[in-house]
Amino acid sequence: MRIRLLGQPVALSRVLLAVLETAIFGTVLLAVGWLRLVGVGLAILEEPHRPLWPRALFFGAVMAISLLAFGLYSSRQRARGLGIFARVLLAVTAGIVVTPLFFRLFPAFSIGRHMLALASASAATVVVALRLGFSRLVDEAPLRRRVLVYGTGTRAQVVSQLRRRADQRGFLLAGYVRPAGESLRVPEQRVLKPTGTLLELCKSARILEIVVAMDDRRRAFPAQELLECRVGGVVVTDLATFLERETGRVRIDVLNPSWLIFGRGFSRSSPRLFLSSLLDSVASALLLIAALPVMLATALAIKLEGGWRAPILYRQERVGLRGKTFHLLKFRSMYVNAEADGEERWAQEHDPRVTRVGALIRKTHIDELPQILNVLRGDMSFVGPRPERPQFVASLAEKIPYYMHRHCVKPGITGWAQVCYPYGASDREALEKLEYDLYYIKNSGFMFDLSILVQTAEVVFFGKGAR
Repeated sequence: MRIRLLGQPVALSRVLLAVLETAIFGTVLLAVGWLRLVGVGLAILEEPHRPLWPRALFFGAVMAISLLAFGLYSSRQRARGLGIFARVLLAVTAGIVVTPLFFRLFPAFSIGRHMLALASASAATVVVALRLGFSRLVDEAPLRRRVLVYGTGTRAQVVSQLRRRADQRGFLLAGYVRPAGESLRVPEQRVLKPTGTLLELCKSARILEIVVAMDDRRRAFPAQELLECRVGGVVVTDLATFLERETGRVRIDVLNPSWLIFGRGFSRSSPRLFLSSLLDSVASALLLIAALPVMLATALAIKLEGGWRAPILYRQERVGLRGKTFHLLKFRSMYVNAEADGEERWAQEHDPRVTRVGALIRKTHIDELPQILNVLRGDMSFVGPRPERPQFVASLAEKIPYYMHRHCVKPGITGWAQVCYPYGASDREALEKLEYDLYYIKNSGFMFDLSILVQTAEVVFFGKGAR
């Protein structure tokens, strides 16, 4: 089962895990405070008369955000064992570093350093143990919605092909119902043979949702039966809406224009645009100040490797809002005249055109930092679809439906596709990235942008999608 949170459907199991871990961090802090270990320098607080519980709640929230930043609440997280341990360790370390900065802004929530360190270490141990055990419980039936698919043809086959654990976390497939005259492209053993009405089948099989996935709705569409199910408390959902909710992307292979026209989303209200502009300005200024030493060191490294006459920045034409082109700024990571033959190519693994310094800054995404200037100039936003080169756009637009619609918003330094999908270097991968981009455009909002910015930390620290 999924609930809507931060602008996107989130598996209920992930929400419960976040609440539980927030409570763990807060409770451990309370326990450490109440122990009054004065003998080793752990007074309950610098100011004992102030209540401890608001600080415990604040500490738990900061740590939960840090866990989110390292992908530990992502349905697509595949790490196990050592991978989970490493992420929890990094997340807690980041939380310990960031928390004192919050104390300067909110001194009423301040916590002693020794108390913070002991509470963090103790809670991290509990969280790692919880993670290793919780992973066995997240797929239990009580946390998943029982779903019946009405259809057995090509469109219904898409549901049977959802094999990733992340895509099945919110539902439990009870089976299929075969409409009259429809082909059979799903496992025959999963096809149910109702003896009564569709509503009676839903009641007997404890169905909570029907997904309509007929190949041809113009033939024998069961409008009356679906209406009975709907008023009987069973949710009736279109296939495209179901896949959008469960996979976090807009599946183009089941899409039709009317779904985009009449569906919810695509909000471009004045408050939304104002908040987006405010986020771009504030985030750009803060990141520019924080990253300035790294940017200066990178510029020096590029000069030392390439010579003092070699350019530091690389300007490349990209397609932006409404199809207008602009010059994207990046630290130069390839040799000068890497495309001297005039042939434009996708970047590849172990690309021979990449310099030694370039390999490092591409892996850590440092080469993207000059794009802060693109944001300040108004060419880009912090969050949005990644901009592509005009030649690639022209080619992809001919092959991929709806491709040009990704230009109805400003491109971004990071985005939903970057968080969910690795680097795309082929037409097939470009199609899948477009599905994530369309999902972002349809569901974009201030809180969704904030959650993407937080989750980008995992992309940077673990080098996801870098080539």
